[in-house]
Amino acid sequence: MRSLQHSLKYSLLSLSIISALVGCSLSGDDGQPGAQGTAGAQGEQGVAGDKGEDGQDGLNGENGQDGKDANRLLDIQLVGRAVLNPQSPEGAAEIVAYQTSKKWIYAINSSGDSAVVEILPATSFDTVALAKNNESVVTTTNLSSAMTILLNEHTPGDANSIAIDNNNQLLAVAMASKTTGIAGHIAFYDISGDGPVFLKNVQAGALPDMVTFSPDGTKVVVANEGEPTGDYSIDPEGSISIIDVTNGAVADTATHIDFTAFNDKQAELEAQGMVFANPTGRTINGKLINTTVAMDLEPEYVTITKDNRYAYVSIQENNGMAVVDLNDNSVKLLGLGFKDWSNLTMDASDKDGKINFRAYPGLYGMYQPDTISNFTWKGANFIVSANEGDGREYFFDVNNEADCAAKGGLDYDEDDGCLAYIDESRAKDLTLASNFSYLNNDNDDIGRLKVTTVKGDVDNDGQYEQLYTYGARSFTIWDSNGLVVFDSGDQIERITAAIHGDAFNNDEDANEGDTRSDAKGPEPEALALGNIGERLFAFVGLERMGGVMVYDITNPYDVKFTDYFYNRGLVEDADISGDLAPEGMTFVSAEQSATGKPLLIIGNEISGSIAVWQVDLKD
Repeated sequence: MRSLQHSLKYSLLSLSIISALVGCSLSGDDGQPGAQGTAGAQGEQGVAGDKGEDGQDGLNGENGQDGKDANRLLDIQLVGRAVLNPQSPEGAAEIVAYQTSKKWIYAINSSGDSAVVEILPATSFDTVALAKNNESVVTTTNLSSAMTILLNEHTPGDANSIAIDNNNQLLAVAMASKTTGIAGHIAFYDISGDGPVFLKNVQAGALPDMVTFSPDGTKVVVANEGEPTGDYSIDPEGSISIIDVTNGAVADTATHIDFTAFNDKQAELEAQGMVFANPTGRTINGKLINTTVAMDLEPEYVTITKDNRYAYVSIQENNGMAVVDLNDNSVKLLGLGFKDWSNLTMDASDKDGKINFRAYPGLYGMYQPDTISNFTWKGANFIVSANEGDGREYFFDVNNEADCAAKGGLDYDEDDGCLAYIDESRAKDLTLASNFSYLNNDNDDIGRLKVTTVKGDVDNDGQYEQLYTYGARSFTIWDSNGLVVFDSGDQIERITAAIHGDAFNNDEDANEGDTRSDAKGPEPEALALGNIGERLFAFVGLERMGGVMVYDITNPYDVKFTDYFYNRGLVEDADISGDLAPEGMTFVSAEQSATGKPLLIIGNEISGSIAVWQVDLKD
């Protein structure tokens, strides 16, 4: 089989970046000699390590040791590509799944008037068809949809998520009601035959946003986000639904887990690092708002441990995670705390006209993970999160600006309507306390950065002693107690800045560099874990840049950056091209792949494209 190498070769660049990142402390703490690492797989002879840079306000770093066996890098090739609904591609390919028995790719297509799932055979790849254009970007295709599931024939609503159980040959689709507060459904299909056959709908909670099967196929777990209406007149409770599957037969009803037991524990949860942002106490559109903890929590994503015992559920906007014991359906909440940016660097402005990395004492990041996954090491569970970040902004319809003001709105926009609630502000629009006197709080430092207004004014005097920004511009490994084992710090921005230069922190729908520096940066969102040989890798998709970071996480206490790849154009002001906004990923092992080598399948929201990357260890 002929194959196409990915857009840029980064072997030497990756090694130099790794050396730079590990040669000095990301946090600027006092340099300490590192402990002897475990022996890695035999690789090429590494070059001598550079002298470590001086730590910030710390002791001089130790001289780097002579290179030993270098990490084996990856051979990454784009082998398959499809574009769904090319006339209007946005939303045509978001969440993807893979049926191992048939080597079919399933993808939600939300670009049309009705909800559908497209099925694309991935049984062979004619890589000759994947030609690069003059920007070295592949825009051609070699895969196409062979079958379409018309979801609304059996289930009303919009499709948000899909999952496949290869044990029982079942497909589950999370279908949200078009009416806020009305329960959605999980639509089940038998996919063992020549084509999918509808089985049944099982009622879930309000706005089922993500669905997954347990590894053994005996349970289906659903994250019901429960978002409010634009004026908060209806704010359904977030919840988790569990559906049993017995000997391949799906139960008729689900067990629903809510969070009402935590309604009197908001202060305790906030002390653990959770965040609650809502308009409680205000009257909007004639209704006095009183939001409970159960209403405010919005479950986002689910991952289930390999022993089928625990479901971990990210609660993105609240900066938390729920842990469900699937043996008894008991649940506990973990606040994820905050990332201290005082000894890390970021580019916080989209208006400074340059790459401008600075440390900001007093600035913290809310992790707010979207996609999460898990693995075991030494018999313990570890959770991996892509720390996208997300704020809250809700509008409702009114007649005009005066009507908006009369109904308690905060602002009026001709396109969006009446602003009911927002928890976001630019730092320069806030009054900062004296500990921020080292800043001008303008476009050249932190002034453009988007931060929350619900935290940071510690003594309620109208001045912010701390600032909290959305997301962590990183991925994190957590232990089962919700404690940070590893965080990629500021590596993602620093690596993409080194590779892309002025085009870094680009947006997903325009070619203009630095446009996302004020708002979550490259925005890690998609995530997949996969074993290649004896190593475990984390693939982290960057929603805005469109690229994928690869880390070796075999040992969660010895994580290594491995590679970075992408397929998108970045020429300033040129039309967008390639694969944009990775939203969902699935990893396919070598044993389950048509090529005999591991695959990473990516659904790209803006370009409506499905990209299939072959990822293997270099010989």
